[in-house]
Amino acid sequence: MKRLIVLILLVTSFHISAQTNSDLIKHYEAYYKQMKKQSDVNGVIGALTHLNILSPSKERLDTLGYIYMSEGQYAQALNTIGYDKIVNDSDIAIKVKAVSLKSLGQPKLAIGFFEDMFNRSPNALIAYELAELNLQTQNLTEAEKHITYGIANSKEDMTKAFYEMQSPYEVPLKSAFMYLNALVTYNKDKKANIDAAVDILDAALKSAPNFNMIQLTKNELLRQKQALQAEAAQTKN
Repeated sequence: MKRLIVLILLVTSFHISAQTNSDLIKHYEAYYKQMKKQSDVNGVIGALTHLNILSPSKERLDTLGYIYMSEGQYAQALNTIGYDKIVNDSDIAIKVKAVSLKSLGQPKLAIGFFEDMFNRSPNALIAYELAELNLQTQNLTEAEKHITYGIANSKEDMTKAFYEMQSPYEVPLKSAFMYLNALVTYNKDKKANIDAAVDILDAALKSAPNFNMIQLTKNELLRQKQALQAEAAQTKN
């Protein structure tokens, strides 16, 4: 008799627990929809976090990581979905890992995920990211490969934003690739290739006269050229 009572209590307990869990899931699903409707990002994050605890879902976890990334919370994004390479990762997960690692100053780790993005959907915008990251890591051959692809596949309506000025501005994507090409040319030989790099910058400036980064880079290269000439003249004397 005692065993029967214990069994009944256990079954009842499991039933109540399942019912409570189901009610909580319904509550947070409704809460999630309401927070989305109100554009309350913190509320959306809270709702998804609770839902992932109550009913774990890879898709929901990827969405949570994407929201963190979109809000500039890159460490939280990676803490949510990790940064390991997983073959069957969703497109969203790969993008979250790529962008977050790049933003956290991990170009070598970011490159692999941008390569996955490019392999799944080749386009000039991803090629730009790969060219820039490979330039940062001094892999000039890979950078040049992506620059060549980018220049060939940049469409007229494609642009690239720059933020070094107080007011962000956009330039044609092809001009941005030419800017990277000038940097690669310069990095191949920082003494002999200054003029060649400046010529590329001048060509890019014609199609993007508002390209402030080009002017800053050109001024720096010309300053370096002048310093090298002064050094050479001093050596002769």
